Amino acid sequence: MVWSQPSPSELLSWVRLEGDLSGHLLAYLSLSPIFVIVGFVTLIIFKRELHTISFLGGLVLNEGVNWLIKHIIREPRPCGDTHSMVNTKYGMPSSHSQFMWFFSVYSFLFLYLRMHQTNNARFLDLLWRHVLSLGLVTIAFLVSYSRVYLLYHTWSQVLYGGVAGSIMAVAWFAFTQEILTPLFPRIAAWPISEFFLIRDTSLIPNVLWFEYTVTRAEARNRQRKLGTKLQ
Repeated sequence: MVWSQPSPSELLSWVRLEGDLSGHLLAYLSLSPIFVIVGFVTLIIFKRELHTISFLGGLVLNEGVNWLIKHIIREPRPCGDTHSMVNTKYGMPSSHSQFMWFFSVYSFLFLYLRMHQTNNARFLDLLWRHVLSLGLVTIAFLVSYSRVYLLYHTWSQVLYGGVAGSIMAVAWFAFTQEILTPLFPRIAAWPISEFFLIRDTSLIPNVLWFEYTVTRAEARNRQRKLGTKLQ
């Protein structure tokens, strides 16, 4: 599993990349799945939104599928003795590649098919989506490349990992949109959901814009009330 990833220093010592700046950067970049998981857990704790929980569930399912495929195919990693401390000796498909391409493709679909801007800044709206999508694809490619550079996987292993992750992302996005999203209002109304303040924002076109406008309006309203009390 990706969250049992060795430290960057272990990565570098195993493949003898001392003094290799590119190797150092790629070793740290290969820790991206851990940062993504930590980010999701943090976001769920503070936002408690059902679609975010579903997204994380898809990532976990994607990891389970990767583990299953690896133990069915049982294709060894390149230079297996060099990485004897990794949690599994199988390398087809690459879990890092599959994870990052799932995350990137699902985020891409969410940005363009789910999130819609509600103000008139159409050009800026499209610009930041294009820039963010390009950044996601770039990171996914670099993480995949790092697994080959660090001798953890072959090109075919990261390629099939990327394909598997992309297919899983499309399938999970469709499942979430068609099956789970209609159930979110009822799930949010459960007593346990109300106790943990779990909410459903699926009917809100752009949550960021909604939260910004609501927070700004509430702040101005409270400011007016405070000013009235002081007079």
